[in-house]
Amino acid sequence: MIKYKLICKDCSLLFDSWFGSSNEYEKLKRRKLLVCHSCNSKEVEKNLMAPKILKKNKNEDLEKHPEKINHINKKLKQYQKFIKKNFEYVGENFAYEARSIHYNEKKNKKGIYGKASKEELKELVDEGIDAEVIPWIEENKN
Repeated sequence: MIKYKLICKDCSLLFDSWFGSSNEYEKLKRRKLLVCHSCNSKEVEKNLMAPKILKKNKNEDLEKHPEKINHINKKLKQYQKFIKKNFEYVGENFAYEARSIHYNEKKNKKGIYGKASKEELKELVDEGIDAEVIPWIEENKN
């Protein structure tokens, strides 16, 4: 048995489904037998999945290796320094500014960074606008 996370391309519903094998999924997909249980669309596809790794204690690795956390924080701060130096901060207007750059060929193409909600980011990606989420460490922390 194999479990896939599926997405409906019409209504964006995410759901899990079990299949006898990956071949079984492909066979059902070819025969157009995969259907969204929300809107009855047959535009259902596999979505990205991350493997689930089980640990006894989620903080166990961090407690044993604080140098890993320090290394990660140092790298993140280096990325932040680079971003602040080379990109324009647009604050809460990130989604608006990203669309403005994307749809206006005459607009300055300098990279931007700022804040956006998960929904705004999803909409940007759906529109074909390149946007990424990166962890941000506040300067007064750590």
